[in-house]
Amino acid sequence: MNYEFFIAKRIIGSKAYKSSISAPIIKIGIAAITIGIVVMMVAIATGIGLQQKIRDKVVAFNGHVTITKYDSNNSQESIIPISKNQEFYPTFKTVEGVGHIQGVAAKFGVIRTEKDFEGVYLKGVGGDYNWSYFEDFLIEGNLPDYSTKRNEDVLISQYLANRLRLKLDETFQMVFPKDDPERLTNIITYHIVGIYNSGFQDFDANYIIGDIRHLQRINRWKKDQIGNFEVFINDYDEIDKKGLEIYENIPSELNAETIKNKYASIFDWIQIFDTNIYGIIGIMILVAGINMITALLVLILERTQMIGILKAIGSNNWSIRKLFLYNASYLILLGLLWGNIIGLGLLFTQKYFKLFPLDPSIYYVTEAPVYISLGYVIALNIGTLVLCLLMLLIPSYLITKISPVKAIRFQ
Repeated sequence: MNYEFFIAKRIIGSKAYKSSISAPIIKIGIAAITIGIVVMMVAIATGIGLQQKIRDKVVAFNGHVTITKYDSNNSQESIIPISKNQEFYPTFKTVEGVGHIQGVAAKFGVIRTEKDFEGVYLKGVGGDYNWSYFEDFLIEGNLPDYSTKRNEDVLISQYLANRLRLKLDETFQMVFPKDDPERLTNIITYHIVGIYNSGFQDFDANYIIGDIRHLQRINRWKKDQIGNFEVFINDYDEIDKKGLEIYENIPSELNAETIKNKYASIFDWIQIFDTNIYGIIGIMILVAGINMITALLVLILERTQMIGILKAIGSNNWSIRKLFLYNASYLILLGLLWGNIIGLGLLFTQKYFKLFPLDPSIYYVTEAPVYISLGYVIALNIGTLVLCLLMLLIPSYLITKISPVKAIRFQ
């Protein structure tokens, strides 16, 4: 058996060790590791979780890449139509990694009830629409079906439903104004079949989902004409690369824009989370390391006579340093154990019971989302252990300066 490990194990298991003067300092060191790992774990889980949640909500309303006509229109309304008869539709064969492509359109209108009115965009979708994201948002009713005949079923947000005092299965009128004031406005009576809540108030307050064929009729478009294409890719990490490939493989009169460019302010904001996470990890490891250095120095001071005896019987400096590093490793691992129990407990509690709400007008989500992955948990534990041990190599060098004769006489 490794004799340094054997002695370290005996020291840790002794009653004198647990009741020594260094015991309170050791407990503080363990607590620092525990608190540090909890804070780091929560920072990573909530930071990544918030990034992914916000990103998925933007994708749900826009796709990863939007293909539009080149024009000077800066509004959300579809003005110049695009033909669906494109080489890249319905399957983008020239670019790998494209999972789905759909044709949509948007038109501004005013919802009118007996007591209220609200200006919103009707997002027109067809039978090719990907409802997978809205399945998670749906809180009442069902998702509409536009794969058969044209219908007046719509999906409305909970925000608009509450604001306009509308409920599931009720109807409302939507007025679509004309560019030419001499022409009569179009009025359509819609039926609410589903209510959704994405938590992204910027979108929930401005969009309802309806049949694109109504917009084609109002705009006097042909059946194969739409406002724009929404492209979904399989790997978000390749969005910049795929966005460029898509742009290079579409006709020259069309433009392709990624959601990162379209909503640059949002994505720049969530990118700051990475800096915050790295900052928190650095600070927590530094604090934990300093506490462990203090604990190690106290342990060395308390065991000065033992160090002198070990040197006297022939142990070299590195062997004695290893002994104390084994001891410190035990303390770090104990702190990591408690930190993982508490940290994962908090994260799973938040994931399933939603204990900590957030203001959707600021954070775009209604509760703090968490991302739990075995990969970052293992990396965080190994990284903390290794970095703390590397920091302890410097104070352990003090052992080389201890004289055996003076250490044995040390009181």
